[in-house]
Amino acid sequence: MSDLPTKLNVGCGNDIRPGWLNIDAADGAGIDLRVDLADCRASPLPLPDDHFEELAMIHVLEHIGDPLALFEELHRISLPDAILHVRVPFAGHDDAWVDPTHVRAYIPQSFQYFGQPKYYNFDYGYAGDWDVATCALIVPRAAAEFFGEDKLRQALHFYRNVAKEVDITLVAKKPIRERSHANLRPVNFDIVVQ
Repeated sequence: MSDLPTKLNVGCGNDIRPGWLNIDAADGAGIDLRVDLADCRASPLPLPDDHFEELAMIHVLEHIGDPLALFEELHRISLPDAILHVRVPFAGHDDAWVDPTHVRAYIPQSFQYFGQPKYYNFDYGYAGDWDVATCALIVPRAAAEFFGEDKLRQALHFYRNVAKEVDITLVAKKPIRERSHANLRPVNFDIVVQ
């Protein structure tokens, strides 16, 4: 597997990226490897340990019923300090709920559960460790203009359908960090108007 790309497009669908390994649960043009991302606990990804330096998972995670198993596998196959870019519908937007194939919704703080420090007082048996590097809530321009710059952040906490997506970058921590409240950092987010 020495010629295996070091960039992985997880759940690529029709977003085929040249120079990346494009994997998906369905067959299709440009898909390099068919894998069941929803069953990583029973069927690990058929990819080598410590290989990938960059991963993308765009509008995939909300379809996964066992996200901890998937994130463990992504951690296993990632190099130390590998970058994982994730985009999901924001839990406070109807888009997170209207699609019957969505099984879970996310807010920025949800991503703390993919890092070991969050488990300082309980244990789900999770063995991966990802640290939040950046986080942004994607807000449609019409919503931003309606609330105005000075009230937009407050509106995100009190109203539905203000932010549409969560765009987050995670970093693979290897070796995994200690489960300690002292290592837990808040997830701060930027607002990106599009």
